[in-house]
Amino acid sequence: MKTSPVTPADLASSVIAVPPLARRSDLSLSPEANQAIVRHLESGGVRSVLYGGNANFYHVSGGEYPAVLDMLIAAAGVDTWIIPSVGPDYGKMMDQAPILRARGFPTAMVLPITFPATDAGVSTGLCRFAAAFGKPVVVYLKAENYLTPATVGALARDGLVSAIKYAIVHANPHEDRYLRELLQQVPANLIVSGIGERPAIVHLRDFGLQGFTSGSVCIGPRGSMRLLELIQAGEWAEAERIRAAYLPLEDCRDALSPIRVLHEAVTLAQIANTGPILPLLSNLETTHHPAVRAAATTLLAHDRALADAVGSRSRT
Repeated sequence: MKTSPVTPADLASSVIAVPPLARRSDLSLSPEANQAIVRHLESGGVRSVLYGGNANFYHVSGGEYPAVLDMLIAAAGVDTWIIPSVGPDYGKMMDQAPILRARGFPTAMVLPITFPATDAGVSTGLCRFAAAFGKPVVVYLKAENYLTPATVGALARDGLVSAIKYAIVHANPHEDRYLRELLQQVPANLIVSGIGERPAIVHLRDFGLQGFTSGSVCIGPRGSMRLLELIQAGEWAEAERIRAAYLPLEDCRDALSPIRVLHEAVTLAQIANTGPILPLLSNLETTHHPAVRAAATTLLAHDRALADAVGSRSRT
């Protein structure tokens, strides 16, 4: 596992995968399935893996937390960056700080909470956690009423922010007052788009964000990495073509549940058996499986075709 300090170059070097966390039928951890997910990502070039909402870290118990971290460390390759999450409540994140600190993680993401919380209270909590952890943190912005841009800017200027996952959804990503205000407070190279492939082109091209996170990359890692490369090269038409392959699965996720659909899609695409999802969430109803299976297997086939095309070019 990569343990060196986080730099803006790290944020731009790989799509940041946000996978599910696989469990056995009794809800115990499944090291084999979780390693299979990481190996699938690594086979497509992904070297940054963030365990947050899709992994249902909101409901991971304090007693299980050390075992989860040790399992993820064991699953990762030597140059793969694992980013665990903490919180979302203050007591839980402070309990998790020494556990993280003992294991060499270069950063961790603080899961957002909007109630009961205030802007000033969240800022104080992030400061105290970063001090206890001894390293800067990933700030996860998912709602405009969580932290003001000015507060995030102050945290960044104090050296407490390694990155910002920006995941506030707008019907038109071009029209985003909050993000424009945030960019007046924080350098663009600290911010990654946090809503998958759908707004990635707009966020990186028009706002200058550094990279993007993705759940669907867990099905199609090569295509998502290719999308990042095309955006960075300014090849917009080809980037749009690659992005289109991800939209059917993203449509399923947006219509049903981003977390639950991705959890099921990894199983239905036969990448790994993710098993039951930890309560207080529940697995996707089987009536939705055919649509999710179709979207996931089509995306996986697209990704394998990309791999075959690259292999053919390398042989000629």
